[in-house]
Amino acid sequence: MQKSGKVKSQAGAEASAGYELDVQVGFLLRVAMQRHTSIFMSNMIEELTQTQFAVMAKLHEVGPCSQNHLGRLVYLDAATVKGVVDRLGLRGFVNVGADPDDRRRRAVSLTEKGSSVVEAAIRVATDVTARTLRPLTIDEQRTLTRLLKKIT
Repeated sequence: MQKSGKVKSQAGAEASAGYELDVQVGFLLRVAMQRHTSIFMSNMIEELTQTQFAVMAKLHEVGPCSQNHLGRLVYLDAATVKGVVDRLGLRGFVNVGADPDDRRRRAVSLTEKGSSVVEAAIRVATDVTARTLRPLTIDEQRTLTRLLKKIT
């Protein structure tokens, strides 16, 4: 039994011998995201989270829409988008009502206060993006954005 345990650990060591964490895409994406999140959270107004900002920015972009559709647009599941919308509603940034096209759905729209906040937040987010990408040349920034879009 001890011998088979030894064989397994040797096999595991051989399998992982060529694995370098520092060049793994998932690891690098997580570290880059941590850097971006730090920049975002230290600069964003109204204590908006990245998810709250994404929901508000998408509403600003597309206008009122069903909560379900909004969730799909920002890649959030139904429970998560509901929680985000509820919290934004409590802060007076969004209104939620019956969807005029389907009363079973919830329609979400920015309030006047929400529109004002998201317009200011978009200016901050533009600066956050510039700070996040600052180590890259303009061509590298375009390439990174293109490649990230390709894998999402």
